[in-house]
Amino acid sequence: MTSVVPGIDDPARSPAIHVLRVSEHAAETRASGALAPLSREERERAAAFIRPVDRERYLVAHLALRRELGALLELDPAEVRLTRADCPVCGGPHGRPTVPGDPVHFSLSHAGDVVMLAFAAVPVGVDVEEYPSVASARETMTALHPREQAELAAVEDTTALPAVFARCWTRKEAYLKGTGTGLGEDPSVTYVSALDEPAPVPGWRLTDLPAPAGYSAAGALRQSTTHEAG
Repeated sequence: MTSVVPGIDDPARSPAIHVLRVSEHAAETRASGALAPLSREERERAAAFIRPVDRERYLVAHLALRRELGALLELDPAEVRLTRADCPVCGGPHGRPTVPGDPVHFSLSHAGDVVMLAFAAVPVGVDVEEYPSVASARETMTALHPREQAELAAVEDTTALPAVFARCWTRKEAYLKGTGTGLGEDPSVTYVSALDEPAPVPGWRLTDLPAPAGYSAAGALRQSTTHEAG
């Protein structure tokens, strides 16, 4: 499935969002020659997974990423060179994944049976998460921004807490992936809101994305000066 993030003023800047189910594509990863597009590092990392389900999820995600980048760049998927931008926090070589020269920006996320990819003309982040347990949501929410903690604590229906927490967490992860800081920035710093609508974040547009039942997803797109002024 492919969709476009709503609420972006210029359609040409809107990211393409691709959603795949691992269970529908896992068999493809076992076909003869299926892993040929991957780099040696990608194949080694896939082989290091102990659980087959984790290996399949990784392979489905990275093969899809290379196929889409190859189509966008008019290259064979195996010829797509992937690297890392410098981390904006420490300067180390572990920032956003990139294609040299940034001809296209992309982001990848996977959880459970879902893989989500985003491609855009400007820095973009995407995140998908399975709903956690109530206990896990309560434990992890203490790491969030104080206002987000208060919003989550105000959720009266305990059974709704996992979905509300996942909504907040995916917004935050998408933003941090977009900036390239990842969890190098403490999750308590930037307020993204656990309420129905994402909070405004200077220079970025956060959007909740459609996701399969039991999952939450969000995207973050960097805005130009022109868009920010508008």
